[in-house]
Amino acid sequence: MIEEAEGGYEKFTRGYESFGVHRQPDNGLYFKEWVPGAEAVFLTGDFNGWNHFSHPYNKLEFGKWDLYIPPKEDKSPPVPHGSKLKVVIRSKTGELLFRISPWAKYVVRDQTSVIYDWVHWDPPQQYKHQHPRPTKPRSLRIYESHVGIASPEGKVASYSNFTHNVLPKIKDLGYNCIQLMAVMEHAYYASFGYQVTSFFAASSRYGNPEELKELIDVAHSMGIIVLLDVVHSHASKNTEDGLNNFDGTDSCFFHSGMRGEHSLWGSKLFNYSR
Repeated sequence: MIEEAEGGYEKFTRGYESFGVHRQPDNGLYFKEWVPGAEAVFLTGDFNGWNHFSHPYNKLEFGKWDLYIPPKEDKSPPVPHGSKLKVVIRSKTGELLFRISPWAKYVVRDQTSVIYDWVHWDPPQQYKHQHPRPTKPRSLRIYESHVGIASPEGKVASYSNFTHNVLPKIKDLGYNCIQLMAVMEHAYYASFGYQVTSFFAASSRYGNPEELKELIDVAHSMGIIVLLDVVHSHASKNTEDGLNNFDGTDSCFFHSGMRGEHSLWGSKLFNYSR
């Protein structure tokens, strides 16, 4: 089925290249989501005055939905960089759900809120990598690190702090590889990054995606390979800013019922067959 419907496993594993939001050559935006339990899907946000139903997605096969929004009259993108967005899902029970795209690249939390918001990340001037990835060394000397605690100050540290203050020390110590923990966004900081809410968003606690790109580029300039921790074993139970009950069912991304519960972590277990 994957061979026929998705063009093979390799293409299937690169879903981030087509799902989520992608700017087209004409500056229009293409949106695509997998919402198998939906009766209807819409896009709302700052760009349309939070009109819940003005931008409906088209229903495709296998639970997929897509939407194309043409550019503005001045040829600029229809959704400005930094705009807040939500996917509006009408479930099979008729309930309206306001969700963050599972493919969101940037989510932030206001100081007055406990819920993360999806922010469209498409800066006009994106960071350009200047240094190639170092060749694989004969032996790896890995420095495991956490950006947020990589500072003696009593605060959550930043990507920029790591770039300018930590990387030089790691280089001087003779390491040729860093393993960054807790890079994917997680609402619960005490989970140390292991209860992920947004799997394709670099954590905004430490800065923005361009600053993470700079960190990686500077590490490469020092001959340091960068490994990013990926957590696929379980996910946060959050519904407002996570994957849980995404389409109004408990089986969209996870096993239904108790099989989908990780009692020790208080998290959700993926159904890998979906």
